[in-house]
Amino acid sequence: MVPVSIQVRQALSKLVLPVLLLMSVGIIIAGQADRPLADRARMRVADVLAPLWGLLSRTQTDSQRFVHGIQEARNLAEENHRLIAENANLRRWYDVAVSLARENDALKTELHWVPEPTPAFVTGRVVADSGGIYARAVLLVAGTTSGVQAGNIALASSGLAGRVTEVGAHAARILLITDIASRLPVELESSHAAAIMVGDNSPLPRLLYYSQDTRPIEGERVVTSDQAGAFPSGIPIGSVHYLHPGQPVVQPFARLDRLTMLRVFDFGQSEIEPPEAPGHVPLTRPHRALTLPFKTLLGPGQEG
Repeated sequence: MVPVSIQVRQALSKLVLPVLLLMSVGIIIAGQADRPLADRARMRVADVLAPLWGLLSRTQTDSQRFVHGIQEARNLAEENHRLIAENANLRRWYDVAVSLARENDALKTELHWVPEPTPAFVTGRVVADSGGIYARAVLLVAGTTSGVQAGNIALASSGLAGRVTEVGAHAARILLITDIASRLPVELESSHAAAIMVGDNSPLPRLLYYSQDTRPIEGERVVTSDQAGAFPSGIPIGSVHYLHPGQPVVQPFARLDRLTMLRVFDFGQSEIEPPEAPGHVPLTRPHRALTLPFKTLLGPGQEG
């Protein structure tokens, strides 16, 4: 390396910018004077620099991919640790569930438990109900030919939807729990208090006729009650919500505005009849009195 004095370095640094400006002006003038020559020179420079630009672009892409891979690896490691902890927790709950199931089976065996009959059900597609006397009802593409009967209970995937009110050969009308004609006996799951759920054509049915000593609690589950014998107990309906103080409503679990499929169950509630009480005298249908002519009652020769 040739030694250069400080004065020469300062002079060269001052001349760099003017020289570059002059070269730029010269290149511009040459390009305007001989356009084809300038185009060929520019393309040759581009051909020479293209591999360099490609290498730089590839290097930048590889660097971004490498950084993204490191971030993904870190996220995967965190996700793996979370899944391991969740799996261990689920394994503990699985062991608890298996133990409780075995204990339940043993207790049922000791108590000679008589299981309830499994209800029959059919699944059908829901179509919009453009007619009928109800404001909140749907039509189910399943009728008497599929075993559907009036009074059957319609369940969505997450809770109670309604009840079959009319049935034809290939279709059934289901009155939704939000219709103004819907009245259901329900039970508040936490307090075990009875109430009546009343539809009003809004998405949130109201809770009425509950005990003042056990007011509904915000968020507690509402299930069906078997008090009237029309529904089996324990079918989930929704949760309690207060729109205004003292006005509890039920937020249904089922998305009643987006029903596509419904299952119609026949719980056979009407078929369960209690046994007769001891000493009960069955009431027979009174027979119609036989009316005979007066002459016939007197007999021959007794007319007078």
